[in-house]
Amino acid sequence: MDSALFSSYHSVTSKFSLLFFITSFLCISVALCHGNDTDQQALLAFRRAIKDPFGYMKPWNVSTHFCQWPGVTCGRKHMRVLQLNLANQNLDGPLSPFIGNMSFLRSLYLSNNSFRGEIPSEIGRLRRLQRLNLGNNSFHGDIPSNLSRCSNLVSLLLGGNKLVGSLPPELGSLSKLEYLLLTRNNLTGEIPYSFGNLTSLRGFYAPLNNLHGKIPDSLGQLKNLNSLGLAANNLIGTIPYAIFNISSMTTFDVGINQIQGTLPSSLGITLPNLELFIIGGNNISGSIPSSLSNSSKLVYFLAGGNQLTGSVPSLENLNELQQLTIPGNYLGTGEPDDLSFMSSLTNASSFRILEMQFNSFGGILPVSFQNLSTELQVVQLSYNKIRGNIPAEIGNFINLEEFQVRENLLTGTIPTSFGKVKIMQILDLSQNRFSGNIPSSLGNLSAVTILLFHDNDLTGEIPASLGNCNNLIEIYVAQNNLLGQIPKELFALSSLVAVDISENHLDGFIPLEAGHMRNLEYLNVSENNLTGKIPSTIGSCVRLEVLDMKGNSFQGIIPPSFSSLRGLHVLDLSRNNLSGQVPNYLEDFKFQLLNLSFNGFEGMLPNDGIFKNASAISVIGNPKLCGGVPNIHLPECDIKRSKKFGSRFILKIVMSIVFGILGLAILVTLLFFFLFKKPKKGPVLSSFGESLINVSYQSLLQATNGFSEDNLIGAGSYGSVYKGTLDGGIVVAVKVLNLSRHGASKSFMAECEVLRNIRHRNLVKVLTACSGIDYQGNEFKALVYEFMANGSLEDWLHPSPSEDANREESKKLNILQRLNIAIDVASAIDYLHHHCETPIIHCDLKPSNILLDDRLIGHIGDFGLAKFLQPTAQNSSVSEGSSSLVRGTIGYTAPEYGMGSELSTCGDVYSFGILLLEMFIGKRPTDGMFRDGLDLPSFAKYALLNGATKVIEPSLIFGSNEDNGGENTRMYQSEECLVSILQVGVACSAYSGAERMNITETVSKLYSIRDAVM
Repeated sequence: MDSALFSSYHSVTSKFSLLFFITSFLCISVALCHGNDTDQQALLAFRRAIKDPFGYMKPWNVSTHFCQWPGVTCGRKHMRVLQLNLANQNLDGPLSPFIGNMSFLRSLYLSNNSFRGEIPSEIGRLRRLQRLNLGNNSFHGDIPSNLSRCSNLVSLLLGGNKLVGSLPPELGSLSKLEYLLLTRNNLTGEIPYSFGNLTSLRGFYAPLNNLHGKIPDSLGQLKNLNSLGLAANNLIGTIPYAIFNISSMTTFDVGINQIQGTLPSSLGITLPNLELFIIGGNNISGSIPSSLSNSSKLVYFLAGGNQLTGSVPSLENLNELQQLTIPGNYLGTGEPDDLSFMSSLTNASSFRILEMQFNSFGGILPVSFQNLSTELQVVQLSYNKIRGNIPAEIGNFINLEEFQVRENLLTGTIPTSFGKVKIMQILDLSQNRFSGNIPSSLGNLSAVTILLFHDNDLTGEIPASLGNCNNLIEIYVAQNNLLGQIPKELFALSSLVAVDISENHLDGFIPLEAGHMRNLEYLNVSENNLTGKIPSTIGSCVRLEVLDMKGNSFQGIIPPSFSSLRGLHVLDLSRNNLSGQVPNYLEDFKFQLLNLSFNGFEGMLPNDGIFKNASAISVIGNPKLCGGVPNIHLPECDIKRSKKFGSRFILKIVMSIVFGILGLAILVTLLFFFLFKKPKKGPVLSSFGESLINVSYQSLLQATNGFSEDNLIGAGSYGSVYKGTLDGGIVVAVKVLNLSRHGASKSFMAECEVLRNIRHRNLVKVLTACSGIDYQGNEFKALVYEFMANGSLEDWLHPSPSEDANREESKKLNILQRLNIAIDVASAIDYLHHHCETPIIHCDLKPSNILLDDRLIGHIGDFGLAKFLQPTAQNSSVSEGSSSLVRGTIGYTAPEYGMGSELSTCGDVYSFGILLLEMFIGKRPTDGMFRDGLDLPSFAKYALLNGATKVIEPSLIFGSNEDNGGENTRMYQSEECLVSILQVGVACSAYSGAERMNITETVSKLYSIRDAVM
């Protein structure tokens, strides 16, 4: 080719190449622009579908490129969205199906928000998706089966939602999936056999669901599996032996199911990497394999509540072990060598928790026990057959917080070295055969809250040094051989809630310092040799519910100060030398038992109130008593006897006449005043049943000091509440409606309509309502309530930091107080649901709507959202089209309301269940810890595996200050009481309304729990 031809050819080919490059570039640019536009439109559609209360997504607008929007990450090459991370932003609403148009998306993180509705099936179009985290939202419906099309998925996290239905077998095709988290949903059906094909799976978690059937054998094929969590389901059958051959396993948790079978003898050999092993709460039998010691990395072994038998093998290689929990089995044989395994635990330098109660262990505590780790915190050996002494070296366990050996065969003396354990909080040596004195060194236990020494052979005096235990809540030393007087230092402790010193040989007087026990609820000094008068200072113990003083030599009258003990349920003064008349004020007490028998009471027995119930009182053995109702079978009071007390009767008659005349004069004056009084202009009183108080806008303005902030005691959705003092000194709470708020007027009318139709001791009493015009010509509406001196339950459960720092420790609620408030609330709900002419649903039960009077009696308030239940809806749990009626409060509203179900009594039961759990666990349902598949009911349900005390509000168990009312530690006489309380809360807050405990049954159950503590 000559040079001219070559030049011409080169020129043509160069132009063609340039044209081809330009054309190609334009085609690619158009495609990329189109792809970018698709991503932007998808993001904007996503944004439009949801609420963003904190404005995190406010910059999402077309003025900036979407790759710069918060939460959006794009690829550098194509500028397509690779990651969308909007976790923890309080977003609310449905997930837009347009999310499926972002075809380059690899990671989608939306956890810890309030997304609802169904998971859009369009996500199945995201073929590049690797990580999908929708945990801790409110998604409902089924898990889309076409998620299996996201073949690159590495992690699929859907825990903490409201998903239902079965696990899609199609998910078994996700060969790259490493983590599958389905915790706390309402999933049913069996675990698909196809999940055995998830060969890359490392973690499979599906606890707290309703899965049933057997664990499929195919899971044994998952050789990369590290963690398997299937606790708190309804699984049956046996654990496939193939699973025990997955040597990579570190976490294995199948607790709280109905699994049977035995553990393989090779357990520790085939699972050498095991760190956590939980099988508690099943029906597993057989022995603990001796090979367990080969799992040298084991930290936690929890196998309580099964049917395990035999001996505990040597655990000598478990140097990392921190917790051994095996209560409620049939372990041990009662033989001397049952506890020999403890010597092998001395190798575990971080060992902290030993729980072996409710078994059949025999023998003595071996010498090796004293060589356990000094990190030891909990020793629970109760209800076994252990003999011998507690070693004197027990004081070396300086971190010991709980030592319980109740109901064994232990002997010897109580070691004085217990006094070295400064942080000891629970010491239970009851129902053994201990002898000797109670060591005075126990006065050094400044943190102790519970001392239980009853049912032993202890002698000597109760040491006065116990008065130094400023956090002591409960002391039981009954049924021993104690002598001497009651130390005044002990009865001066304001922290005490329960004291039982009965059935000893104590003498002398009851110390006057008894009046310092302001938090006392249970006092039993019966069957001793106590003398003297009953001190009037006991009348200061206004929280007393049980006072048992029978079988002593008390003299004199029943102190007039006892009229302050309005909370008494049991008063037993029988078999003493008391005299005088039976006080009339006892008529008004709500006694379950009043025993005044075998004393020297005289005169006329009251015949009203409790004295009408012959089955609740006993007055036999008082020959000078007369009168009363016929069923009591006392002789009639004759004239001569009446003359003996004639002066008293004449005084009463004279007083009656005087007060009658005064009353008539007042009545005439009032009639004259109202007949000739000129009507005032301004707001008028809205008729409210049989209101006793007439109020106007002016009177409420004056009563609340101009509705000043100093008088503000609370604020809610539709108004503010002020403390006020009306003319005459009547203290009230005034709820002023904020009528500018949409729905406030409707709330006012609803509350008036409901409250004029109901009357119950545990409902806030409304005194009147005011509706009119204020001085600026604006509409004014207010409700006037009986004032509750102790504010709301919310203030007590969750005080603000400033309130918490300033408030007295004595104002903290103890366990029995919380239980009583729970009974109050449940009783009121039962009344609203079943004893009104038309059933009423409150719709907004929560701590801020529970008010406490000066005796800490609970009252339900704020009926602004309450609804009268139509007959067709009374038993309904699901119906379409009424979710808009439900507002309520997040965390307390029944889950079915979010899915369109109509109002039902089941919704209030759910709210009560949440309230009950919050009262005893101390966590709000919206607490930050409840995420990634965990909420308050599931937390309680799962924690029941290891005992209720593990999740109870810490201040109830470990009080810290002198005036701490703490808990009613009688609950610790039986751990079943605490377990029962949480079980009721879990039963009431079940996901499905049909599975919830009936409120009437709930009330009965709570009363039974309380009775077990009395």
